[in-house]
Amino acid sequence: MNEQLRLYSYWRSSAAYRVRIGLNLKGLRYETVPVHLVRDGGEQHAPEYREKNPQELVPILQHGNRTMRQSMAILEYLDETWPDTPLLPATARERARARSLAQAIACDVHPLNNLRVLQFLEHSWGVPQAERDEWVRHWIVEGFQAVEAMLAGHVSTGEFCEGDLPTIADCCLVPQIYNARRFSVDMTQFPTIARIEAACLALPAFDAARPERQPDCPQAAAG
Repeated sequence: MNEQLRLYSYWRSSAAYRVRIGLNLKGLRYETVPVHLVRDGGEQHAPEYREKNPQELVPILQHGNRTMRQSMAILEYLDETWPDTPLLPATARERARARSLAQAIACDVHPLNNLRVLQFLEHSWGVPQAERDEWVRHWIVEGFQAVEAMLAGHVSTGEFCEGDLPTIADCCLVPQIYNARRFSVDMTQFPTIARIEAACLALPAFDAARPERQPDCPQAAAG
């Protein structure tokens, strides 16, 4: 499996952020191909990119001649192709819980604050910025209330979402917390989530995946 890995990414995309964490946890070298989601109307809409991903979304992971789409499918591909440092736990019950936590974020929270949703609210319905921001906060808080309840006091919650090793659930949770902070969500109401975030960001794999550490991050944001 020495074929090159190439990640089509945008520095602030939480879906791409998930995949960066997974790649880093497995110690895999990869090339970042930036796709600016805003400039010139969004480079993801260019015909040459649409050929790679008809959904016009990031991320894409290319492994040699193979092209993978959808962050959750990519993370599971990484786990099946490079089983060392697994992103999914050992037993079926543990895997189900890790997946359910991951999907609570990736399927229920994240889509409602995705860039294309916010652009639709702005350009098609004329929703003002303040109301769009409130929309984002509402759905993040509602989602985090559920995730906090799933984590707090659960016998399987350890240092991380499922046990004492990071899993696919942590790969999804940390990028959504980044979005929450970006939209000024008060994270003190979610102490278990905040504790797990701190444990994750203390690991080099998570730290290196931060948006501000990406090659396409504007210097103003990095500062």
